[in-house]
Amino acid sequence: MPGLTPPECPRYIAPPPTRLDLEFADLAIIDLSKAHTPEGRAELAAQLRDALRTNGFVYAINHGYTQTQRDRVFDIADVPFTAVPPEEMKIYTANIDKVGYYAGYKGRQYWKVDAENGVLDQIEHYGLNRIVTKCPHPQALRPFLPELDAFARHNHFNILHPILRLIALSLELPEETLVEKHSFDRHGETSGMFMKYYRRTDEEEEKSKNVWLKGHTDIGSVTILWSQPISGLQILSPDGKWKWVRHIDNALVINTGDMMDFFTGGFYKPTIHRVVQPPVDQNACDRLGAFYFTMADDDVRLLPLAHSPLLQRVGIERRCPDEEAPLSEVWRKGRTTTYGRSELKKGSERDVEEEVIEGIVVKHYN
Repeated sequence: MPGLTPPECPRYIAPPPTRLDLEFADLAIIDLSKAHTPEGRAELAAQLRDALRTNGFVYAINHGYTQTQRDRVFDIADVPFTAVPPEEMKIYTANIDKVGYYAGYKGRQYWKVDAENGVLDQIEHYGLNRIVTKCPHPQALRPFLPELDAFARHNHFNILHPILRLIALSLELPEETLVEKHSFDRHGETSGMFMKYYRRTDEEEEKSKNVWLKGHTDIGSVTILWSQPISGLQILSPDGKWKWVRHIDNALVINTGDMMDFFTGGFYKPTIHRVVQPPVDQNACDRLGAFYFTMADDDVRLLPLAHSPLLQRVGIERRCPDEEAPLSEVWRKGRTTTYGRSELKKGSERDVEEEVIEGIVVKHYN
């Protein structure tokens, strides 16, 4: 990370991983160091294709940051929640309903977790556009902007773009096909995000059946989560069971979202996941997360890559007619402004609620 003597920052000390024998998902691990050669990319593309088609989540290792650099990211990630006074937080709170993106703070009790029982979320997060100087930041975070800029660029160029090249290869397309839709400098809302999940009352846990964030799919193309030891993330596995995601030191947890579903005509479906109360040996801890949520540039229309030889063979599953396909910006705003806020209707499937965004059904899973 930049600078020989970075500014001082209190250490964030996470608890050890759970010792409980939970039902963990069996996720593939891809080694990004192999992506530097054509032969390595061909091997990884096949591995990534199988992983995304099976569980939708995959670990990535050897991504270019050391354990020390990763730990420094989490030190900085805690700053917005521990070093900024409440009155200053209000100044930098996002007007999500108006702007349609997460920049600055989202306060606690903003999303409905269980509307029927009146349970709201206890999640605070701080979002930074990948162009970290696009929006102003609280005083305590400003000394770390050079490091946050380096973090955003590392996620974008050393993780996101290699993953997009592998996905393009898996579709038998030129490597830069998806990279060209996810630039760093063009207008869009690919962003870093720090999230703090706070402990809830026993009453809230009982009412919501220990669910902190109900089952959902991500808005964008690819989500990059920096693995951390407090368990809570679960994926809906192919056998219909919710399974825990295991922590691996200095690994990334990667999944695809709605926009990749659009681009690949349903070949890579958005991964259904949720967050629940940590296991009993960790449930006295607040949970800190570091993410990089990626989206196509705002002016990209979310059309299937119909020239893909693979998609031509297996068939394209469109979510809407091509002439009605939304722009990335329109989809992002529609999903962001309604998520956790709109009144959901019961779907035809068990434990599924639905809403309609731009004429397209979006499902939420209880």
